[in-house]
Amino acid sequence: MERAQHGDVDAYGELVRRYQGIATRTAYVITGTSADAEDAAQDAFAKAYFALDRFRSGAPFRPWLLRIVANEAINRRKAAGRRATVDLSVAEGRPSGDTALSPEAAALAGEQREMLLRALRQLRDEDRLVIAYRYFFDLSEAEMAEALRVARGTVKSRLSRALARLRTVAAGEVRLDG
Repeated sequence: MERAQHGDVDAYGELVRRYQGIATRTAYVITGTSADAEDAAQDAFAKAYFALDRFRSGAPFRPWLLRIVANEAINRRKAAGRRATVDLSVAEGRPSGDTALSPEAAALAGEQREMLLRALRQLRDEDRLVIAYRYFFDLSEAEMAEALRVARGTVKSRLSRALARLRTVAAGEVRLDG
């Protein structure tokens, strides 16, 4: 990051390569479409580059970048005038190499994943984002606080409330009558 701040374009290119995936996934959580997510991430990287002089030395880069990405994606979605949907590719049930599921277990996992994604789609943007940061992108509380520009305690309470809303919505998805 220091090299990038001192004008090393190759160093910034390395940051782009390192964080492109999480930036695009973050934008996708908000925009709901791959094309808009890619555009928002690309625009966010450009804005971040021109804002390098405002980056606080010693601060973590990822939360700073994700805040820019989220803002760009929110602006893009608002400009498009549509409601975001969530269909997170990172939430797809891909078994890790040595833990392949039986066909029955895979079918059940697929149904549960679809139920979870339907429930996520019904949440507010803020709830989807805090859940995605924690559980899909594995950000720490400190990184989430930085990205959301809130205190760590606020992250905990927002995540707790978002998960409670998700449980409520998901419970409505379960049908006991077959």
